[in-house]
Amino acid sequence: LWLGSLKSNIGHAQAAAGVGGVIKMVQAMRHGVLPKSLYADEPTPAVDWTDGAVELLAEAREWPAVGRPRRAGVSSFGFGGTNAHVIIEAAPADDTAEDDNGTDDVVRPPAVLPWVLSGRTPEALREQAARLLAHVERDPSADPLDLAHSLAATRAVFDHRAVVVGADGEALVEGLRALASGDS
Repeated sequence: LWLGSLKSNIGHAQAAAGVGGVIKMVQAMRHGVLPKSLYADEPTPAVDWTDGAVELLAEAREWPAVGRPRRAGVSSFGFGGTNAHVIIEAAPADDTAEDDNGTDDVVRPPAVLPWVLSGRTPEALREQAARLLAHVERDPSADPLDLAHSLAATRAVFDHRAVVVGADGEALVEGLRALASGDS
């Protein structure tokens, strides 16, 4: 069991300690390297390091693939109680495809996309669907995946909500038409 520290690598992350620890381990899994814990040349004498199999990561170490997914435990205490105590596991290798450079950074689009809409009233929700429909019909080159992301991540959320789901732009437009006309 290798023991490392986020704080030694980037300083005290305060409220981001939990997410920082998760990001560090996800990147370690991705690159197959356990990063060195900086400024930890001499482990604390308060721990009996000879009993058991726990070692401090005093040097970066290769994290070889051994026929099972890589796993890591993250226990981070952040300022104000923003803590993370999780076990994470590497995603299966077949979830990525190789790009032209031979790297595995290409992410496959999902089989279906959600277009998330909301409005303060049922009428406002239908009007929002009609405006999006007009936009998509005016610009058929709009990327359905980009629209899905923007609708989910950048728009306000109101009490009246709907999600149009489709495998392609055509199915999503059909769903918008239904929503704009008051159908489900």
